Amino acid sequence: MSAPRVFRYRDGAELAAHAGGRLSAHLAQLQRHQEFVHLCLAGGPTGLELCHQLAALAPSGIFDASRLHLWWSTERFVDTTDPVRFSFQTLSVLAATLPLVPSHIHAMPPRTGTTDVDDAAFAYAEELGGTVFDCCLLDVGEDGHVASIFPRHSSFTAQSKTTLLASGVTDAPYDPPERVTLNFSAINRSRQVWLFASGADKRDAVRAGLEGDPRCPATYPHGTESTLWFVDEAAAQSLPYFRCDL
Repeated sequence: MSAPRVFRYRDGAELAAHAGGRLSAHLAQLQRHQEFVHLCLAGGPTGLELCHQLAALAPSGIFDASRLHLWWSTERFVDTTDPVRFSFQTLSVLAATLPLVPSHIHAMPPRTGTTDVDDAAFAYAEELGGTVFDCCLLDVGEDGHVASIFPRHSSFTAQSKTTLLASGVTDAPYDPPERVTLNFSAINRSRQVWLFASGADKRDAVRAGLEGDPRCPATYPHGTESTLWFVDEAAAQSLPYFRCDL
């Protein structure tokens, strides 16, 4: 496992624009060598902004959206059409310009289909099976959470004891409290993992994650090929900064 690479940007807008361009180019590169690409999308504001960037780049034809399989790292366990669902938000953006194939959209089960969040997690793990994400995107929360794996919480402490690919969360510290989350066992078999953090409220989480603080969930995600962090200057305030003048 290689050390993570860190990319720093002036602000969240620049971060999203550059990351969106990089992701589009990465998808295109993968499609030159394989028929389908499996992309795991993030919940959270930066993940949504990245979807806006992908949608804006659609007319350029850089990558073929019909050859994408879309997955999610976490989901709020609410009804299908509830606008707080991460998949509802991202698909509302992506489907406006990208020719997505319905059978390639792997949204986490909603409350509409089952009222048991653990059953929903089990169903998603079954659907995922042996799939390996070519790229897994994760938003880092201000408390260092990723997906719906929260610090000082059973969703985090259970990670060292479970081989399940996905779990149900019934008492998340944010509304709504019921979530479905991928576990590190699924995330860490991804070829690449990209983590995003924007804003001063993320600076402690970014430092903890990159310093390897064992109490911080953001410490643990890693790709089998590479792990990339995309942070803006506000989120990177607590990181060392080296300047070379020639």
